[in-house]
Amino acid sequence: MSTGKSEKKQAWLGIYLALGVVWGCSFIFIKLGLEFLTPFGVAFVRCAFGALTLLAWARYKGISLPKSKKMIFHLWVVSLLLNVIPGVFFALAETEVTSVLAGIINAVTPLMTLLAIMVVTRDEKPKLYQVVGILIGFIGVLTVLGAWKGLGDNPLWAILILLAAVTCYGFSFPYSRRFILPQKLQPESIAAGQVTMGALTLLPFFIYNGVEKYEYQPAPVLAMVALGVFGSGFAYIWNFKVMAIAGSAIASSVTYLTPVVAVIVGIIFLQESIYWYEPVGALIVLLGAAIGQNRIKLSAK
Repeated sequence: MSTGKSEKKQAWLGIYLALGVVWGCSFIFIKLGLEFLTPFGVAFVRCAFGALTLLAWARYKGISLPKSKKMIFHLWVVSLLLNVIPGVFFALAETEVTSVLAGIINAVTPLMTLLAIMVVTRDEKPKLYQVVGILIGFIGVLTVLGAWKGLGDNPLWAILILLAAVTCYGFSFPYSRRFILPQKLQPESIAAGQVTMGALTLLPFFIYNGVEKYEYQPAPVLAMVALGVFGSGFAYIWNFKVMAIAGSAIASSVTYLTPVVAVIVGIIFLQESIYWYEPVGALIVLLGAAIGQNRIKLSAK
């Protein structure tokens, strides 16, 4: 019995760690991409490479794409919430803030998801642990930003659009659960359709203002390829596999791993600075998210 559990864990642990590393590295990839692309360019290129990867995978697996106009519309809305708006906002913010700070603020995603669910399902009375979790998470956000000393060198607009981006992530979950998941489509079909819609939406913006300078150094170019193929491509497939094998609770917990990776790679490869209150605040945010999702019980009952 224990052997079976061990084999099951080994089946998802590798791709779970790969998922955390890829999504954690996405913030440094964005920073490198900005060396030759505009924020619109970064958002489009990652979606374009992601779409090509997912479409090729779907074709290889013989998976058909959604054809209903209604479903395509819903996938377009999800692409706005998961790919288009956050893709542009994270890149735009990283023209002013470090990839480390962007990765840490991304840890607010589970908290925003909880808030979004509470807003969308207002007929359900908020539970005590949800309220406590949100309050603790809010304290964590203030700690990350070092609110007692102002925002330092970080402009307010950059912080606000980072928070707006993770708010979009949060609202994508209840929207998907209501309009997309009930259709019982294959996960690869959903991901391919969603990212493709994101790429098509961003294409006009890329044509208008996508390239900052026509200098293609190997590191930034490879960073964008990796961000697209893995961060916006295979990562979705890996995420679905972890959900299928280990459950959605474990799959969603990868959000706790990504800020750690973001901090490490930002410091090592970009020599970015980090202040003591940023990781401390991130831990408080994650504690609030865990309490809000009832993973940490407030009482023994």
